[in-house]
Amino acid sequence: MHRDTEIIHAGYRSHREAGPLMSGPQFSSTYALPGDPTPESLAYGRFENPTWQSWEAALGVLESGPSVAFASGMAATMALFGVALSAGDTVVLPSDGYFTTRVAGGAWLEKLGVRVRTAPTRASAQLSALDGAKLLLIETPSNPELEVCDIRALVAAAEKAGAEVAVDNTTATAYLQRPLELGATYSLASDTKALTGHSDVVLGHVSTRNPDRLAALRTWRTQHGAIPGPMEVWLAHRALATLPVRLSRQCETALALARTLAGRSDVARVLYPGLPAHPGHAVASTQMDSYGSVLGLDLETKERAQRFLSALTLVREMTSFGGLHSSAERRARWGGDAISEGFIRFSVGCENQVDLIADVERALDVTR
Repeated sequence: MHRDTEIIHAGYRSHREAGPLMSGPQFSSTYALPGDPTPESLAYGRFENPTWQSWEAALGVLESGPSVAFASGMAATMALFGVALSAGDTVVLPSDGYFTTRVAGGAWLEKLGVRVRTAPTRASAQLSALDGAKLLLIETPSNPELEVCDIRALVAAAEKAGAEVAVDNTTATAYLQRPLELGATYSLASDTKALTGHSDVVLGHVSTRNPDRLAALRTWRTQHGAIPGPMEVWLAHRALATLPVRLSRQCETALALARTLAGRSDVARVLYPGLPAHPGHAVASTQMDSYGSVLGLDLETKERAQRFLSALTLVREMTSFGGLHSSAERRARWGGDAISEGFIRFSVGCENQVDLIADVERALDVTR
């Protein structure tokens, strides 16, 4: 069966079962539980929920491995740190990865006695920092500069060093790149972005084929209370069925837009793994089915970038990415990333390709 078909049906009621195609969200803080509670999975709302179970079954199909849902991408990341690291351990983080993950690594992990090392994503530079590490967290393509590293090579090196590997797969999603199949111990993502794609929920998840780690993640969620809301989970599950259609269109348009931008003399730099000139293109081509919906363009100055964003008519100026509505923002406005004042992260949506590219080119023309 084609993977797209599996995803569309993942977590839904069997075609042989009577009843609704997909049950509604279950709003239960507690469950009727007479007698011995031991054999029952549904006892209390912080422990389990039928809506989570359906969503996690669907994520398992997408990830090719069991999955645990969390209230946000950062809740998922912190759960990973919590189950994989103890005082005295060393973790290797990407120096150019998601800013909040780096902040958490510096402020929270070190406070708990975990040693933190960082190295860039490009050219799999984290290989040089693995000695004595307990966990390697990689992010490919990275956010916001879309650097790429070789998952297979890093997994092989980490295994020799005795470290587990986690891949922050938010930018690609498990539709385009499957870390567990490439040997990683964990695949994690902020489902807030492309996976759900409608800019209306905040969720995250961690997937692993290691049964002990899976059980530990579920225990962490229960004990730390990082539980997702049933309504958000239900909306996410509904959105997942269209992921193949949405992301395929977004990737096709993103590549076309990147090629257009690369041909313009008034754009200083275009960052997109689908372009042969991208330093990670060859590696991305071996581990990704397509190159994603996010690209970067550098207009060098804050003033030009802001005029460009203001001139767009189809593209919303907002943070985050992966939604079916195209969006863009000048990333330096937030601080924390080593990028120019004119660097723009552009998230390609599902608009007609001709319309979107025309809007971008017009905005560039009027702001030269």
